[in-house]
Amino acid sequence: MAPRSPFDGPPLGADPRPRRAFGPRRLALLLTGSLALALGVLGVLLPLLPATPFVLLAAGCYASAWPAMHRRLARSRLFGPMLAAGPEERYLPRAVKWGGIAFTCASIGTTLVVLRPAAWLCALLVAIALGVSAFLLWMPAGPRGPVSGPAPGRRSGS
Repeated sequence: MAPRSPFDGPPLGADPRPRRAFGPRRLALLLTGSLALALGVLGVLLPLLPATPFVLLAAGCYASAWPAMHRRLARSRLFGPMLAAGPEERYLPRAVKWGGIAFTCASIGTTLVVLRPAAWLCALLVAIALGVSAFLLWMPAGPRGPVSGPAPGRRSGS
């Protein structure tokens, strides 16, 4: 039998619910989760700060320290889709993919023209632009139209 990966989920017959944290561990998880959620909210508003890793960290912390907040995150329209998509469902809508590439090239191009940095910094900025663009091109593209239906965890009548 092949060894289990930590990403395979709990073994059969195991309780799938996370264990509830108490004491200093719970406080540390609450503080970490709250800080991560605040950074995730900023990541939604600021173009260069990623939101998804922070929201995933907050959800992981809240899962054992504050399950009600974890459920609330999973049901939210803004953060729910980030938490609901599994590895097989991860994709970028085409508009997001091409918009991200255009924004990256425009912002780095503007920086190069306006600031006229040293040659090594120009090379670094171009390498970053190429890396981000390659990563966005590598991501699978999602459906062309908007995703329809209620957010995960929501009923269609509410």
